[in-house]
Amino acid sequence: MTATMTASGTGNGASPTAKARLVVVGNGMAGVRAIEEILSREGREMFDITVFGDEPYGNYNRILLSNVLAGSEGTDEIFLNPPDWYADNDIDLRAGGRVVRIDRFARVVQADDGTTLRYDRLILATGSRSFFPPMEGMWADDRTLTAGIFGFRSLDDCTAMIDYAAGRKKAVVIGGGLLGLEAARGLQNRGLEVDVVHSAMTLMNAQLDTAAGEIVRRSVENLGIRVRTGQSTKRVLSRDGRITGVAFADGTEIPCDMLVVSAGIRPNVGLAQRAGLTVERAIVVDDHMRSIDDDDIYVVGECAQHRGQVYGLVAPLWDQAKVLADHLTGADRRAAYHGSRMATKLKVAGVDVAAMGLKAPEHPDDEFVQFSEPKHGVYKTIVVRDGKLVGATLVGDVRKVAFLTQAFDRGLPLPEERISLMFDIGTPDVEVGVAELAEDTQVCNCNGVSKATLVGCVQGGQQTVAGVMAATKAGKGCGSCKTLVAQIVEWAAGGEIAEDPSARWYVPGVPYEKPELMRLIRELRLHSVSSVFAALAPDGREDANSKMGLASLLQMMWSDEFIDERDARFVNDRVHANIQRDGTFSVVPQMKGGVTDSAQLRKIADVADKFAVPMIKVTGGQRIDLLGVRKEDLPAVWADLDMPSGFAYGKSFRTVKTCVGSDFCRYGVGDSTALGIALEQRFQGIAGPGKMKLAVTGCPRNCAEALCKDLGVVAVDGGRWEIYVGGAAGAHIRKGDLLATVDTPERVIELAGRFLQYYREHANWLERTYAWVPRVGIEVIRAVVVEDRDGDADRLDAEMQKAVEAYRDPWKDREEPSTPGQFRTSLPLTVLPQVPIR
Repeated sequence: MTATMTASGTGNGASPTAKARLVVVGNGMAGVRAIEEILSREGREMFDITVFGDEPYGNYNRILLSNVLAGSEGTDEIFLNPPDWYADNDIDLRAGGRVVRIDRFARVVQADDGTTLRYDRLILATGSRSFFPPMEGMWADDRTLTAGIFGFRSLDDCTAMIDYAAGRKKAVVIGGGLLGLEAARGLQNRGLEVDVVHSAMTLMNAQLDTAAGEIVRRSVENLGIRVRTGQSTKRVLSRDGRITGVAFADGTEIPCDMLVVSAGIRPNVGLAQRAGLTVERAIVVDDHMRSIDDDDIYVVGECAQHRGQVYGLVAPLWDQAKVLADHLTGADRRAAYHGSRMATKLKVAGVDVAAMGLKAPEHPDDEFVQFSEPKHGVYKTIVVRDGKLVGATLVGDVRKVAFLTQAFDRGLPLPEERISLMFDIGTPDVEVGVAELAEDTQVCNCNGVSKATLVGCVQGGQQTVAGVMAATKAGKGCGSCKTLVAQIVEWAAGGEIAEDPSARWYVPGVPYEKPELMRLIRELRLHSVSSVFAALAPDGREDANSKMGLASLLQMMWSDEFIDERDARFVNDRVHANIQRDGTFSVVPQMKGGVTDSAQLRKIADVADKFAVPMIKVTGGQRIDLLGVRKEDLPAVWADLDMPSGFAYGKSFRTVKTCVGSDFCRYGVGDSTALGIALEQRFQGIAGPGKMKLAVTGCPRNCAEALCKDLGVVAVDGGRWEIYVGGAAGAHIRKGDLLATVDTPERVIELAGRFLQYYREHANWLERTYAWVPRVGIEVIRAVVVEDRDGDADRLDAEMQKAVEAYRDPWKDREEPSTPGQFRTSLPLTVLPQVPIR
């Protein structure tokens, strides 16, 4: 039996060096923040820490899910603590493990796979879930929503929405709060028509009054999103098990093929209820963040109810985590949580909004100052009671939010001219306002960063905004505080803010821009990622975030001379398949130009049956995707397929989409199919700074969507071909620029190879052509690639030829794995002993 914790003064004679067992149920923002606070108080020496998380990956920032849905950030960009962080801090992460039972008397938790673990202290950070209002037809069964209906709470929700939205036309979002409006904007960015339905008459009615809500409504409608307020949704319409529309209480209906429900959240309290803890709206806690029923159980986050309040914003969660850590570690046994004053600043569908305290006066002698300019989308109110700010709302213009937040939090004395709380009317400059902010003013609510922390970072030698943000995590949440962070850094540095040179580095761990980095790599003949770190990184330190970019760069530069080190690859590139959210993989065999035959189709069908592939899907690039393949089955799947890789997983040349061209189409003026196959055959698998998607269409009707590809080719009258570059049709929409019009398919292939090589050599890591082409300029690219202005055409051709000759089908690894564990299963993440259920 584990010794009880000596750090809190409750030891039982055990060795003072014995660690107590701390179990955290919940791997979300609140649970991990509590762990970070504990570690900062020497908790690593006090506790063996185990974390259970329902989701099968590390901790991520839920605030940024709307950015992922909108396509402005990828799923890999929102993770806060990767798996390496847990290992580096000796934390046992049970990702994908759900705790289903707590035995408080034996102090044991039991997971859904039957495993049990004893604890000395337990933290419940179970968070909350989406609320689905009662509605006829919403549920296919007791646990499954009707196809096409989604909540918007988790990364799984977000990725499922993105997958389902492909090819859909019309969505309805129920809920006109922050998340609902952000979901609507995200779906609109993905090409859907969107209606927002809100039961109240005012959008964001929890934060805004009627006038402010109307300004937000007008701004949302100006984006092309329809808004219906005062509507109660009663029924989901469906056909063949899929949603087709929604019906309202007044008898009206809206057709749709996708429904997102963002009607609020409910704390996850089932586990606590089964354990006999007191639950009202959430798990009731005392001022030390302990359950009022059990001193060994702490609670933090949206599942905690303190003095009748349940908080859904992140700033109160950080306050709770600090008190919990102080008390649990003994750093401050008197630490107490007294609640949080609710203030928030955010951006809703492109509109800046800040709200704190009261929306309107409540007492007869409350002072109320209001400014409204609907035509320009600006609305401001303040509520003052007994000379103190007790409420403020800002829409469209939030420049005074820093001072207002400080006044609201601290009860500061206010200027007699109340209008100066809204506008700079003879008041100090912004810089002076920053100087007057109290040291412990919380600047970044998402990550709990104070002004003092920012100033201390600058005084510690960090003189760039990016460096301060990286060191403190300020501005790494919703991003609404970035302007204020920059102002504080500039003030703290006495105006001598330094330019951040790392912003121009090709990868973050090696201090060189791409041209200089490539020159040094060639000069020193560095053929592997480890040799680059050893020769060029500060103190030879390896940087995990730089490995993928360097591996791709070296492969581009050295072709068959590149030394491939497996630990420098992302898992996709190590196993040559695309990892999915459940830990399985997606396998996409090559079909050149989207053309296949019955033998290939028969092989694919046989493989799908043999390995019980749960989903077979035709991709947008005219390929067949086998989804849900286990890692250990990959070599056998490829052996049975006996088809080349389609490279659907890497930063590389992907596919060439084609139409049927002149063989069958009545309108075709060029053999697009043959040219597409030739392009794919030549450039298959070449590495790049970003993925490269191509298309060839046989006439200007553009059935293969060539105008919105990284490189697209269009057949025109007279046997000629137009080449377009830098197009996009994903989260970013851009028509490609015309590079050249040529007379032969051979010239198309030549210029395509030259353009792709020029892009590979000059683009930044992860910079797609749709960003690179306008940055460099189509005139410059045309002069180099087509007109050979710099006399570099022959070299570009030769470098591309070298890359083409170095091609090998990566699926040949099935015959001789590169490492013993290349195809060893990674699920479960930790092999757990099977313990009999109590």
